[in-house]
Amino acid sequence: MNRPEDARPATATQTNERGAVLGLLPLTATLLFYASPLALQHNHLYQFLPQVCAYIGLIAWSNLNGSTIRRLGLAPNLITQGLRQGAVTGLVLGTINVLFILYVVPRLGGDYRFLADTPHAKIPLLLMVPWFILFIATMVELNFRGFALGRLIALGLPAPLAVPMSALLFAFDPFLVATFQHLHWIAVWDGLVWGALWVMLRNLYAPIVAHAVEVIVLYSAMRAILT
Repeated sequence: MNRPEDARPATATQTNERGAVLGLLPLTATLLFYASPLALQHNHLYQFLPQVCAYIGLIAWSNLNGSTIRRLGLAPNLITQGLRQGAVTGLVLGTINVLFILYVVPRLGGDYRFLADTPHAKIPLLLMVPWFILFIATMVELNFRGFALGRLIALGLPAPLAVPMSALLFAFDPFLVATFQHLHWIAVWDGLVWGALWVMLRNLYAPIVAHAVEVIVLYSAMRAILT
């Protein structure tokens, strides 16, 4: 896949941006969370600490730099490419994850039936699909790919190292771990794929759409099986 022409200037200017170090804020908050007492880690509000720190960092970084939309990969002319690449990636990844949960997880001694009791499962179907899923995908990708991954690369970290770091940061998000338990490991390869998309295309629409489509496939399949 080739990078769009307008992505190249963004890549060239990222190393000159101000406040790129703010991208380390969610990483620091996540490390502090897991260093906290277990009683505090079980507090539902406290589990959102890394995400809150990430959005604070994103807002602060946006105020320090111009061309924020372009730097994140959200230029309007990237929408078509993002829809095309993201939809295909999401369908493939969603299918793989459904098969993994249904056939591999039980053979490894895990269970997936707890998914019926997650907060996401209690949201009405017509609200969850597609609106709430699209909202979650947009916010998560803005956080972990557009901001965190983009800033790691802006700080000079090579993509082969920055992408796995952002994927692990995503997979070990405290709320995600608390909600999806042992299945949170699936988020590692999800994050690797979505991060690679962003690096190759400098197009945040692609991982947003891939994330949304993958979750719609997974959510719809598991809801049908568990209800």
